[in-house]
Amino acid sequence: MQRRTKLLIGVLGAGAATLAWIPAIGQEAPQSLLPPGFGSAPPAPTRAAPPPAAPAPAPSGAGSAQPAAPAAPPPAQLVPPVVGADEGVAITDDARPFAEAVLRAATPPEEMPPAARRSLDLVGRSSFYGQDLFGEVDGRYVGTLMRRLDAPIASRWAEIVLRRVLLSPTPAPVGEGKADWVADRAALLLRLGEADAARMLVQGVDVDNFSPRLRRVAIETALATADPAGLCPIPDGSEQVSGQPAWPMIRAMCATMFGDEGTANAAIGRAPPGDPIDHALAEKSVAAGGGGRRRVQIDWTAVDALTGWRFGLASALGVAIPQTLLDAAPVWFKAWLARAPMLSTADRIAPARIAAALGPFSSADLIDLYGRAMDESGEDNVNTDPGRLRAAYRGDDDDARLSAMHALWDAAQNGRGGERDRYAASILTSRAAARITPSLDQTDDVAPLVASMLSAGLDRQAERWAAVAEQAGGTDGDRAWAMLAVGATRPVVRVTTARIKQLADRAGEAGRHRTAMLVGALAGLGRLSNADAAKIAADAGVTLGAPTPYARALQRAVAAHEQGTVALLVAVGMQTPRWQAVPAADFHRMISALEAVGMDGEARMIAAEAMARL
Repeated sequence: MQRRTKLLIGVLGAGAATLAWIPAIGQEAPQSLLPPGFGSAPPAPTRAAPPPAAPAPAPSGAGSAQPAAPAAPPPAQLVPPVVGADEGVAITDDARPFAEAVLRAATPPEEMPPAARRSLDLVGRSSFYGQDLFGEVDGRYVGTLMRRLDAPIASRWAEIVLRRVLLSPTPAPVGEGKADWVADRAALLLRLGEADAARMLVQGVDVDNFSPRLRRVAIETALATADPAGLCPIPDGSEQVSGQPAWPMIRAMCATMFGDEGTANAAIGRAPPGDPIDHALAEKSVAAGGGGRRRVQIDWTAVDALTGWRFGLASALGVAIPQTLLDAAPVWFKAWLARAPMLSTADRIAPARIAAALGPFSSADLIDLYGRAMDESGEDNVNTDPGRLRAAYRGDDDDARLSAMHALWDAAQNGRGGERDRYAASILTSRAAARITPSLDQTDDVAPLVASMLSAGLDRQAERWAAVAEQAGGTDGDRAWAMLAVGATRPVVRVTTARIKQLADRAGEAGRHRTAMLVGALAGLGRLSNADAAKIAADAGVTLGAPTPYARALQRAVAAHEQGTVALLVAVGMQTPRWQAVPAADFHRMISALEAVGMDGEARMIAAEAMARL
């Protein structure tokens, strides 16, 4: 069964919000991943007056007070970010006081000198695209898109582009509080698996400037990065774990980190009835720091779901999480696990492959992890993946290196990791593939080599194989030709309607969607005329260029040259883990929009990825 992806998108009018749900992805052919009515014109931003009341949360900035809560809300728990939630840390307001004097002693108040305070105007760590990425777009519109985006998205390269946008030091759009703007970006990064990037944003804001929303994201970020110490600077709140206040446990762990065993023992308390593991994890953390009075055993038997609390503390303690719980959890947990510092390198390799295919792990990160695994094991066995990778880079000649690469590709092809793991194998060998000398004797290898290089953005290295791709025959030759037709920095293979029809005929019905995606990408990149593209696409049952709400949303962002909005809308159009579910007509609009706002390289890499993975 295909996954049902839903995105609640707020298109905010002058006095109210219009919300719509995404329909299910069709069983027979890719359908729009967007809701009916999506793309209605967002309201014109206004700076003269505050936005009118709307069902969406009121924007909150630095120093804003938390609004009064309704009486006796139901208890909530620290949970991972979930689709449809703002940040993934539920809040309850009926937390009971607990040893207030002891907790205050553990975290004495400190005054930050004015010169040390940081501005909330521009929070970010890299200016890959500059600061003016969202222009004058309404913040409620962009914020709702971010909070309701259903991760993961199909494209690794689209995720990389979005991460660069979210990390950029951009001013808060009109209608969005400055602290909440950081929170929305960090929360989305967490759901993309980008735990380290989320932490970079959160740590760019002084704690006393946290809005309620940013406070909740900061908690989840500390857990996602397996860093309980990151919870210590945050003021006590009303979060609960397993029906008990979380902050006594947190303050006990923090007291242990500061060497105050007496405070830790006084604050930790006892596990409530029915708590299968949450208190035990906190108690084990206290004991690991020298506090506590007994040995704590962690038993996962009664645990039926993985939460942020359980993930964060178990990973920080080096406690293995059962694979059944990881498999049932959202995929971003595995991306978080790939960078958990207390796990062994060998235990991080499998989740790191997933993180690489999703986008959070670079090819260099993945290669480095394999190298460390070999160094730690002290083995140089060519029958293991680290040994094969070493041979792929250091083999005696091209034949030996290619043989090692094929062993890595075949192991992924025949394994149980699916298409995502096969793509991870391409990422793993990307730089080794770039070292192979192009030869017309290697027409059988050209497709996997080009796919591997382009997975890491090595477009100029891949271009050297254009002549081999032109000479290669069959479906492998078609695949290499298609990747270079859309992925090269310049035309290096002949793009003609005759060549595309030849490819389409060979692909047949099974490759119909891939052909339509190729045509849409070529037209979006300006490498095939719109007329030719429309005709070939029509033969594949796809209508290109039809006016749709999604197309109008992209056109507005292009007209305003809002690179950030374009990147976000591209992710919105790809909110599915399967490339087969991305509609070709929407894909054409995505590539065209990226090209139009000066993101040609990103457009090419996304298009090449589609040709490699479909």
